[in-house]
Amino acid sequence: MSDAALPAQPSLEADILSALGTRSIVLVGMMGVGKSTIGRRLAARLKLTFVDADTEIEAAAGMTIPEIFERHGEPHFRDGEARVIARLLDGGPVVLATGGGAFMREETRTRIAAKAISIWLKADHDVIMRRVRRRADRPLLQTADPEGTVTRLLTEREPIYGHADLTIASRDVPHDRIVEECIETLHAHLCGQQTAQPPADVASAVR
Repeated sequence: MSDAALPAQPSLEADILSALGTRSIVLVGMMGVGKSTIGRRLAARLKLTFVDADTEIEAAAGMTIPEIFERHGEPHFRDGEARVIARLLDGGPVVLATGGGAFMREETRTRIAAKAISIWLKADHDVIMRRVRRRADRPLLQTADPEGTVTRLLTEREPIYGHADLTIASRDVPHDRIVEECIETLHAHLCGQQTAQPPADVASAVR
């Protein structure tokens, strides 16, 4: 019996891909919440390409993010970040992990809303501090009071992150458990709305 003759087995992943169409999945949230780690595993589950915006920015600039901050300053970095994310979203569907400040830019949020489903990986202050202490290359934490900086950034950013389509708690559990929650939440969000709000071209075709 050939594989073609076997009945197709519906799955959450297949349903999500069908509902996504050309849209991407974008992970937003603070440094240290696991966007790259979760993003890679989520992309593998969905058989999509994983892209890390920070890696793409470094490739486009020919230097590391700390070097961009040091030589050109944060505003220059944010402009480049917005351009890179716009380009990546035009090439979807992918699973895209963004830097902690990317979603703060209104232009980028608007573009993500139009071309992707956004997931906020939300972690508590203590979890973030424990994770970011392991890496010394965070430009925004090169201060005398890194903990105070994280507290300030959380206060500024969390209300904006709250505009994401979905929120998943990033905490100290196995990564695959977080990925599973992402899959289930994506399915409920995308496939729950699918029948209630068909695309305009489908809606007009069935009238």
